[in-house]
Amino acid sequence: MKQILLTRAEENAQAASLLLQAGLYNASANRAYYAVFHAAAAFILAYGMTVEIDHRKVQALFNNEFINRRKVIPAQFKGTLAEMQKIRNNADYEAEGVSKAKATEQLRHANTFLSIIKEKITL
Repeated sequence: MKQILLTRAEENAQAASLLLQAGLYNASANRAYYAVFHAAAAFILAYGMTVEIDHRKVQALFNNEFINRRKVIPAQFKGTLAEMQKIRNNADYEAEGVSKAKATEQLRHANTFLSIIKEKITL
């Protein structure tokens, strides 16, 4: 399952890039979030832990276990999942949606997060 989730993370990052290039900023922000969400879930599984694939549970376990306790992920990423989910929620559910600048930033965060995960993951 961890490899499936990591593959989905990579696919979502690629989709976010293509959607951004096509001017589909809300969809890009959505896919960028799912890139980090799937990457975090894959990371948890790679360390032999189990977690229900639920946004809050993945975020809490990832932050508490790998940033706070084990310190294998830099502290700068502590709020990444929650902030990116907030932007995704705005893209999906709010009338104003996401700007090109915000979608670009969301994709940049996703790519940075994914590269850190891939560097540290033990599959």
